[in-house]
Amino acid sequence: MSSPLLDRPGAVAVDDGGTVAAHYGEPLPEQRRLAEGAGLVDRSDRDVLVIPGADRLSWLHSLTSQHLERLGDATGSEALVLSPHGHVEHHVVLTELAGTTWGDVEPGTGAALVEFLQRMRFMLRVDPELVTDRWALLSLVGPHGDAVLAAAGWPVPAGSYAVAPLDGGGWARRMPAVGDGTASVVDLLVPRAELAARADALLAAGAVLAGVDAYEALRVEARRPRAGIDSDHRTIPNELEWLRTAVHLDKGCYRGQETVARVHNLGRPPRRLVLLHLDGMSETLPAPGTPVGSGTREVGRVGTVVRHHELGVIALALVKQSVTVGTPLKVGEAVAALDPDDAPQDVDADVAAARDRVRAVRSATIHG
Repeated sequence: MSSPLLDRPGAVAVDDGGTVAAHYGEPLPEQRRLAEGAGLVDRSDRDVLVIPGADRLSWLHSLTSQHLERLGDATGSEALVLSPHGHVEHHVVLTELAGTTWGDVEPGTGAALVEFLQRMRFMLRVDPELVTDRWALLSLVGPHGDAVLAAAGWPVPAGSYAVAPLDGGGWARRMPAVGDGTASVVDLLVPRAELAARADALLAAGAVLAGVDAYEALRVEARRPRAGIDSDHRTIPNELEWLRTAVHLDKGCYRGQETVARVHNLGRPPRRLVLLHLDGMSETLPAPGTPVGSGTREVGRVGTVVRHHELGVIALALVKQSVTVGTPLKVGEAVAALDPDDAPQDVDADVAAARDRVRAVRSATIHG
């Protein structure tokens, strides 16, 4: 279902037919507004599920990678549903509020997750349901976001993953910052029927509309992956930051735990998530899944590729552990360079060389 915010001036839908706006006519300025001010991003294409029932937390604890049986009221978390072999099937952001657990997941994946959860109910007091048709997610992004919430008379969640109820239904949930770490993120679940009115209240309080492309650019800069885009069918949590944000390494048994524990104890997953800088000579950005090559070898695959307002063309990529700062890389026809912050830091000269390589690639983006 298309968002009413697609009717706003300048709106261009995601992928020529998506349900939310990629941008509102100013893709790069919209990024800067998120990085420096307060932007309201329509993320109502995300699927939303609700899980009521007395056994919900212990049940989710047994099914996912996260420690959830004592998840406190008005708090959130991230969790993974893994295959028996430890591969990521779903990444879900959870919200616990007033005796109900909410989850939001990647667009189009909610039905499959609810189907899996329904199969795992057995005789427990849980009742997972997909409610995307009734609830929608917005994100208020930027260093001035809290001031907008306060001006609108909305609650301001205090710390990371803190949750506060909204008048009239829904909630506000603070998420990790994006961009360079200064662009705060507060997710807002609102009744879908009131999406436009709730958005207008925040716009009147000082926020500006920004498309999901702007949010994606800052997300890539912050190295926050998306399931199914920055991960593939072989991805295990150890390859991504989800090992820190969505996995509890000391909890009891769950599906896929053996793989996570074994790789963690060995300390070296087969791949790692990195930020790549691309030369940006082509008008068309590489699609998710495009191989990362080095000479005649395939050494990885890219996920999200974006044009960043300061960094040029950047991408999240899963690459083999053998990739170093000196490894020559290409993505399609684009020359790529590993971001020095994702390179081994053992030798200062290697890091300096990596920074020079990034500067050269970005120069090609700017002047090509």
